[in-house]
Amino acid sequence: MALNFHQLHIFHTVAEKGSFSNAAQALHMTQPAVTMQVQSLEDYFGTKLFNRSTKRIELSEAGRTLLPYAKRSIELMKETDISMSRFTHMLEGRLHLGASMTVGEYILPRLLGPFGKEYPNISISLKVINTRQIMDEILNHQLNFGIVEAEVHHPDVYTEAVLNDELVLIVPHDHPLAQADKVTMEEVLRYPFVLREQGSGTRRVMEEQLEQAGYDPSAMKIVMELGSTGAVKSAVEAGLGISILSQSSVKHEAALGVLQVKMIEGVRFSRSFYAIYLNSTILPISAVTFVSFLRERDLSQWL
Repeated sequence: MALNFHQLHIFHTVAEKGSFSNAAQALHMTQPAVTMQVQSLEDYFGTKLFNRSTKRIELSEAGRTLLPYAKRSIELMKETDISMSRFTHMLEGRLHLGASMTVGEYILPRLLGPFGKEYPNISISLKVINTRQIMDEILNHQLNFGIVEAEVHHPDVYTEAVLNDELVLIVPHDHPLAQADKVTMEEVLRYPFVLREQGSGTRRVMEEQLEQAGYDPSAMKIVMELGSTGAVKSAVEAGLGISILSQSSVKHEAALGVLQVKMIEGVRFSRSFYAIYLNSTILPISAVTFVSFLRERDLSQWL
């Protein structure tokens, strides 16, 4: 029997999850199949990799020695996929991904056309939900890949920045701030706000960067929270309040003059969009290719 990457990946996942059953769930395999692959790896090396008891498993000395090599092999495989993806224009298959609202509604649709021309044999299934829902579905193995608007901090989730964006203040065309040359945060806080719901990446980034600039988000007069960027824009256009949204999501309304875009002095809402997936997941080459495609894009050229 030859040593193979699949067995190293399974071994690494068992060690990371602390049990065969948890590893089986993460890998979408049966527990006996996971156990059999680990036993085959132990037969190959001629030693036990785990000390098993009725309550838990622990790495043996041999297992602790093997673990960093298994981790490096997984990282090397990911790097290999990334490096080779630009040569795989004849890829076929279906790409399933989730995207948070702003990314899914305003960013990806404008990039999927160029991607489709470059990789015509890959079909795409896109699910648009908020960041928190994407995280939940990834952790529950309902999605294995997502593009979200805020950095995710979870021990089981790999996060990588792939695109850059900026949030801006938007006001109705007849608002007192619409004609102002300079806008301060103190002036902005006098007016009612219409915001995205808690749990959205846009809301999270806005609150985090306000705090970093020394402002308390709870000081905002929030009159309405809405579940989509489109609904927020419509509410602002109707004069129900002002908001802070992705610049890429209001380009059309700004060009028509129905909304005015303003920068706030002393506060920048720069952010990245992130690719996220489980650490234990090896992405299909179609997903790796799509992430590489996004990395190489400058949003200002496409939006």
